[in-house]
Amino acid sequence: MRVAVTGASGFIGGAVATALADDGHEVTGYGRTPAGWRHPACRYAVWDLTGPARPDLAPVDAVVHCAALADDWAPYAEALRVNRDGTRAVVRAFPRARIVHLSSSSVYDGFAPSVRVREDAAPATRFLSSYSATKALAEAELDDADAVILRPHAVYGPGDTTLLPRILGAVRRGRLVLPGGGRALHQLTHVDHLVDAVRLALAPTAPAGAYNIADASPRPLSTVIDEFLRRRGVEARITGIPTRAAFALAGTLESAARATGRRPRLTRYAVSQLGMERTYDLEAARTRLGYRPGETSLEGAEHW
Repeated sequence: MRVAVTGASGFIGGAVATALADDGHEVTGYGRTPAGWRHPACRYAVWDLTGPARPDLAPVDAVVHCAALADDWAPYAEALRVNRDGTRAVVRAFPRARIVHLSSSSVYDGFAPSVRVREDAAPATRFLSSYSATKALAEAELDDADAVILRPHAVYGPGDTTLLPRILGAVRRGRLVLPGGGRALHQLTHVDHLVDAVRLALAPTAPAGAYNIADASPRPLSTVIDEFLRRRGVEARITGIPTRAAFALAGTLESAARATGRRPRLTRYAVSQLGMERTYDLEAARTRLGYRPGETSLEGAEHW
């Protein structure tokens, strides 16, 4: 199959592009960084999806759209340009291709816990970040396309540049403070499981629509983080702050950041994502795509 992968210079896009190339597909990776992805059997081209210039696009059967601005404190206009307008550009550039869109569980209501939430949950009408709001708008760009939308939660694994590195960076003097002490259940998504979901979504017979994608079972966040820290040789005691208090503190820090133009040390989005339950019903992915995820695994994390 001829497949284009946007965001190939990033963590998820790079993992997807490499896996598909290794599978024998004819992959063209696109990204904003020169030499951002390499594979001996495939090609890479620089493409800013919303920029004035477009490279020569090879004909493809499908597009895996991974490019996104995954920053919960990004200016709204910039997040809109990259996430919504970038998706619009992909749809227009490949009008006859199947699109596998890497969305996010953040499109669900971040003000409340997600408890085995289904894909047909009432659409969120309020958002805690420009990232969440514009990822929801990006999905709307696919209403008339042959598209499979994948909604992972907290993707981790080899090459992760966001989730687990931030956890490491938050350790202070042998202590890690988490909203709610990390007791909330979370269904994370190993990047290998997400890649498997992409493979299934690329099948011509895969039904279009939105699908939750995650590891097989939820775990308390603190147990995952504690194992990760131990594998990385970091000694840290996990302590807690009440989630409601952390949310209020983050709101205060956000207000101060808007006044000073500086990034807040803590955001309400981060508190929401860490301190509230985030679990997902995977039945649609299992029955319609044939998705069979494994359990959460940190095997090899000492080398990530």
